[in-house]
Amino acid sequence: MTIEKISRSVVAVRATVPDDAFTANALGTRREGSGVVIRDNGLVLTIGYLITEAEEVWLTDQDGRVVAAHALAYDQETGFGLVQALSPLNLPAVQLGNAGKANIGDAVTLADGIGQQVDAHIVTKQEFAGYWEYLIDEAIFIAPAHPSWGGAGLFDRDGKLLGVGSLRLQMSRAGEVADINMVVPIDLLRPILDDLIKRGQAAKAPRPWLGAFSAESNGMVVVMSVAEGGPAAEAGLRQGDIISDVRDGEVDGLADFYRKLWQNPAGAEIPLRVVRDGRETWLRVKSADRNSFLKKPQLQ
Repeated sequence: MTIEKISRSVVAVRATVPDDAFTANALGTRREGSGVVIRDNGLVLTIGYLITEAEEVWLTDQDGRVVAAHALAYDQETGFGLVQALSPLNLPAVQLGNAGKANIGDAVTLADGIGQQVDAHIVTKQEFAGYWEYLIDEAIFIAPAHPSWGGAGLFDRDGKLLGVGSLRLQMSRAGEVADINMVVPIDLLRPILDDLIKRGQAAKAPRPWLGAFSAESNGMVVVMSVAEGGPAAEAGLRQGDIISDVRDGEVDGLADFYRKLWQNPAGAEIPLRVVRDGRETWLRVKSADRNSFLKKPQLQ
């Protein structure tokens, strides 16, 4: 079967989020992207930020048919989201591939839900640390970039699903800057899929969350902003603060900061050594389960 036929199982996803949702200011109240049918019963895999706190979800196939859906699950660790169509989609499930066996240089196709496809290649596979307290060990990066990447399906030459589009970034090589897409690999879904379907979440303890949006600069972790009402804001963490230590461990970059942070359970009080205006101070941040701040999905 050709990629063109397989990619018809990629649908457009449109979600509406309440104005008072915790993520409304950061992610907006109307979100649009794509999703991929992974079960014949209308189960759709997407990128989770599209459906976080959604009160309405609509799926549109590439013939323009619209079907109501339910935001079934959002996994904070992987970033994957699941949507269940509430009427038959009559679209076949795609086959899941093996992202671990995909190689740098491999030809791939990133397909969105309105029929747009970008033929690309894998430019690298490496660790990715996101500013929103997110880390995956081996993300897939492809070029050229797709203009509508969120939730788009990444397929290998055999038409198997390698992952779901998450971000558009810029990469500099040999003095040239190119747009690339970061894709969350499908291998992260398999261990948690059954739990997400049955329980709405993975069967593991939640990670501690601070609500600090941070960037790495020359190995230092610099706070760009804090979520209003979140643990970091309540503890007095501010824009421009440099986080130098977690408990008694020196921080070496953003990924290391997250790994040290996540050695603690959600709800633990976590001491941070902070450099502010050239002076060091300690802050004690009472961490939280990020999900406790979010509106729960409601079955339509």
